[in-house]
Amino acid sequence: MSASSAAGKPQSHFALVLAAAGVVYGDIGTSPLYSLKEIFSPHYGVSIDHNNVLGILSLIFWSLTIVVTIKYVALILRADNGGEGGIMALTALAQRAARARPRLRATLVALGLFGAALFYGDSMLTPAVSVVSAVEGIEVAFPSIEHWVVPVSLILLVGLFAIQRHGTARIGYLFGPVMVIWFTTLGALGIHGIVQRPEVLQALNPYWSALFFVEHPLLGVLVMGAVVLTITGAEALYADMGHFGRRPITHAWLFLAFPGLILNYFGQGALLLQDATAARNPFYLLAPDWGLVPLIGLSTLATIIASQAVITGAYSITQQAIQLGYVPRMQITHTSDVERGQIYIPVMNALLMVGVVLLVVGFQSSSGLAEAYGVAVTGTMLVTTILVASVVLLHWKWRWYLAVPLLSLFLLLDLLFFASNVPKIAAGGAVPLIVGAVLFLLMTTWKRGRQLVLERLDGHALPLGHFIESIALQPPIRVSGTAVFLNSRADTVPHALLHNLLHNQVLHERVLLLTVQYADRPRVPVEERYELETFGQGFHRLTLRFGFKDEPNVPQSLALLKERGLECAPMTTTYFLSRETVIPSKRLGMALWREKLFAVLVKNSGGSLAFFHLPVNRVIELGTQVEI
Repeated sequence: MSASSAAGKPQSHFALVLAAAGVVYGDIGTSPLYSLKEIFSPHYGVSIDHNNVLGILSLIFWSLTIVVTIKYVALILRADNGGEGGIMALTALAQRAARARPRLRATLVALGLFGAALFYGDSMLTPAVSVVSAVEGIEVAFPSIEHWVVPVSLILLVGLFAIQRHGTARIGYLFGPVMVIWFTTLGALGIHGIVQRPEVLQALNPYWSALFFVEHPLLGVLVMGAVVLTITGAEALYADMGHFGRRPITHAWLFLAFPGLILNYFGQGALLLQDATAARNPFYLLAPDWGLVPLIGLSTLATIIASQAVITGAYSITQQAIQLGYVPRMQITHTSDVERGQIYIPVMNALLMVGVVLLVVGFQSSSGLAEAYGVAVTGTMLVTTILVASVVLLHWKWRWYLAVPLLSLFLLLDLLFFASNVPKIAAGGAVPLIVGAVLFLLMTTWKRGRQLVLERLDGHALPLGHFIESIALQPPIRVSGTAVFLNSRADTVPHALLHNLLHNQVLHERVLLLTVQYADRPRVPVEERYELETFGQGFHRLTLRFGFKDEPNVPQSLALLKERGLECAPMTTTYFLSRETVIPSKRLGMALWREKLFAVLVKNSGGSLAFFHLPVNRVIELGTQVEI
């Protein structure tokens, strides 16, 4: 979804609020399916009595209020990077804020990368736990067919990933209305329960949270590992800001999602006070008998929407990471002619699907998956707090006596949530951490490896000025047309040009040396995208600048050069690319095993041809070996 309709016209504020309710709050909106069920499970041993129920409800209410409403909605949504949000956009913003402090800058970038890596672990767990918890309603309605929960969940999940290549443009318009019905249903069910035991409203008083910790100090810390399930999905508030804007996301939370969630949690709490045995599945048992089957259907649809939002978020972060140079180039398909944010990445889709299927098969139930859930989410939230603190103090320059107490409160809560999830590592929580650690290693290896390759190539590069002078002294044979040579360094001669001149002994009448750069902002306006210099002997140097959300379509960009007096006719323009073969060595650079890993990544990465949308029949690739 984006701030444009299918016709390409701006949407109204109401339409954006509706769309935000569907896409942004799918994850956090389906948390009532399993959160209280997990908190009062035998695993934690929280007895169901008046004080404990009110204490848990109070912890949930104040967690949603402080972490989501105050931290994310009121503060972090203001930390936009050119209107865009998300962990990668925030990392770029923090990097810019700490530009004068190199060590701090490097630390913030590393933290941002690790937070992004953990997000992928969340992207696998969210579809798994959400869909399984919804399908588990079958156990309540038809206890005799409970063995169908896992097979049905797998069918739904595989089907969800299978349709990703078709894009979300058509089904996207259903997201908002369905989630409005979902949150309305949550609220209605909650009110039905609260009417039975209105004393649960006392939990709005933070006294009950404090009392729970006083009566159960150790259990209080451990149970926060389950309370965190109620705020998972808060990162989506920030990640989807570029699609909807801050105001629609804020209003959708304050007037729809937040009230619906609170009412439902309190309604489930009222049910537990009335019938402690309902702890086996308080969400579905809150519904009347006649409404159970329709509720299972609505829950399943809502969890599919929640899963869709997280999967789309993984695509978006991957695209940003590619543009910023931390991930190898991959095939990216744009599934909408109007909405540029709707993309599909086949490799990422396949990896996520395999991960989700393995998780469901391995853990078998929402309770088992909940054990693995939380570590990655709280890790990402902790990283976000640190990054936004650097922006608040270094970029916005808030007065320390205002900023430090507020940021310290957020940091304290994040540390508490993260610490409470540490015991989950042995019970499955290690899975997203391992995924995050592996992806962090891959991203840092790719970034460092590319730097080493450029350093090695620069060591043998010829200065551009001297090369043009030598061409004037000994002119080679010139042929008609335009030759475009992609070059990472604007002041040196591309290796592909040297190889072409050495082996073919000709030059085109027009030679365009193209350097593509990426800014640490989402999009670069067209008027700031081009920097064209003209030299003698038919040589031109062009620098194209793209943002990390821009689509780097080189032929489309070159077509606009006609207005600047340089025409690159498609049928007379040839693109020359250099493909490096990396040879690991014991030279000073990276550990040998990382160099071998980088060589594998280079070999399997997508080339410049598809990434820059170059015409297949107008491209010539010339290889070179690089020892790192």
